[in-house]
Amino acid sequence: MMNILVTGGNGQLGSSINSIEDKFGNDNKYIYLTAEELDVTNIDSIDSAIAAHKPSYIINCAAYTAVDKAESENDLAFAINATAAGNLAVACKSNGIRLIHISTDFVFGDTDPLPLTEEMETIPTGVYGDTKLKGEKMISQSMDDYFIIRTSWLYSEFQHNFLKTMIRLGNERGELSVVYDQVGTPTYAVDLAEFIMHIINTDSSAYGIYHYSNEGVASWYDFAYEIFKQNNIQINLKAITSDKFPTPARRPNYSVMSKDKVKQTFGITINHWTQSLSNCIKKLN
Repeated sequence: MMNILVTGGNGQLGSSINSIEDKFGNDNKYIYLTAEELDVTNIDSIDSAIAAHKPSYIINCAAYTAVDKAESENDLAFAINATAAGNLAVACKSNGIRLIHISTDFVFGDTDPLPLTEEMETIPTGVYGDTKLKGEKMISQSMDDYFIIRTSWLYSEFQHNFLKTMIRLGNERGELSVVYDQVGTPTYAVDLAEFIMHIINTDSSAYGIYHYSNEGVASWYDFAYEIFKQNNIQINLKAITSDKFPTPARRPNYSVMSKDKVKQTFGITINHWTQSLSNCIKKLN
């Protein structure tokens, strides 16, 4: 039996891991620490948590994810997304702990419309992506026994996310406009949680950077359309271009990630995003 420490334990991914622990967690003990219980920007706080719980793995779900607010709160975003990742890496290296760190498709900027591989050049277009990329680099420069998992468009039955926002707005309004010129792949956080547990349960040493999302391709309009369809919500859904919905942070126009490396390395199969959306909605209902 191993102790597994989860930072950001009450967030969307931490809650998703917690929800399947009984089914996939084996005999391992998962410890979920909130930001109030563990300040990942403070190395002394990390050292205290390690001394108290003696984990074999740390899953870093703690992140500053307010993409637009990051443009004006860059110091806070850097502290949580970069400095904290570096702190965890140093502490893990010193204590022989393996680190599983969650990153994002936002480390890529404007790219050709080809599936993004782990080897492609990373040029973020905003503060959020830049701080997440700096966190990745701090980890890779500090230790070897790490898994960095880049994911995209995360949603679940937990916390605030696009799925739950669309359901709420669909029940409140008769018409809604959603952008159709930003393309990626929705990812069910519970599927990602299962993959993380697969890494741990197989005692994998295939360290490095991996891309994980559900299969398929969608625009935000497609995602919203499928949400309303599966929830039997009648609404006049309009497709608009990004320039009609300006935001402080510029989003990647194309961020569909290749899953070839993760599937070949770990021998896993990945659900199509529409199937996983159906699984999530059943739990919500």
